[in-house]
Amino acid sequence: MELRQLRYFVKVCELRSMGRAALELDLATSALSQQISRLESELSTRLLRRSSTGVTPTDAGLAFLQQAHLTLRHADEAVRAAQQARLSGHVSIGLPPTTSSVLGVPLMRAMAERYPDVRLHLVEALSGHLASMLNSRQLDLAVVFQADTARRWSVLPLLGEKLFVIGRADLPGMPAGRQVRLAQLGALPLILPSASHGLRATLQAAFARVRAVPHVVAEIDGLALLMDAVRAGHGATIQPGAAVARTAAEPLVQVRIADAQVGRQNLLASLSDDELSPAALAARVMLAEVARRLVQEGRWAGATLHEN
Repeated sequence: MELRQLRYFVKVCELRSMGRAALELDLATSALSQQISRLESELSTRLLRRSSTGVTPTDAGLAFLQQAHLTLRHADEAVRAAQQARLSGHVSIGLPPTTSSVLGVPLMRAMAERYPDVRLHLVEALSGHLASMLNSRQLDLAVVFQADTARRWSVLPLLGEKLFVIGRADLPGMPAGRQVRLAQLGALPLILPSASHGLRATLQAAFARVRAVPHVVAEIDGLALLMDAVRAGHGATIQPGAAVARTAAEPLVQVRIADAQVGRQNLLASLSDDELSPAALAARVMLAEVARRLVQEGRWAGATLHEN
């Protein structure tokens, strides 16, 4: 027996019509009738008397209706009690720079609206550093790009990101069009993170697969400075689309990398469930919801959701 079946039954008794009740409940009449029949089967008794003029409750139905009202009232009171007893506490969340540029403020806003008594501690750092902080229990959860060093982590695939060549339109060698292959970028001056950065390792492996050598003119590990250098015309970079989320100056050209398997996965990693506080568990759900909404609304460039 489900609460929705009780609500359906009460509505039918209230309106004395299966059709009108179905209309108010936004259900097909046949679906509503089927739910009532399942309820009667479970109770092994007839609850409604059907006729050409409508439906009326049987004696058993009248007795059941009284208890159904009571049960639904108690359920509604339980919901109100849970909502009024606001969740409180503290949660620490780690976000890589590109991810935080898109997700950070929307996550703060959503948490403030739904859980105003939960205090957020947001840490922006490279994925590898976030993994170390998670392992040392300095963070409750974090978005990372690799989970092979996990120690009892709970890991949820969050989304995938396409990579783009990003640079000024007047930069010599900057590709035109909507997409380009890595093998065509040999002469393009690139500003990339250093070898300690996970994205650099991904790109090195991708260039090696197509037997091309990137023309790296500078290495910068900070996203803000790296994008400043790109905007100044010192070179292009290869980053996910989120890298330009904070760009307020002149727009930069973004050309998608067309090579298969060239992309990056965002993983939502956390301590094991038995180590997380209620506030952290709620924040984990909220983070996934906000990320999903940003992708669905087209506000996360180049991102695609993982199918559950």
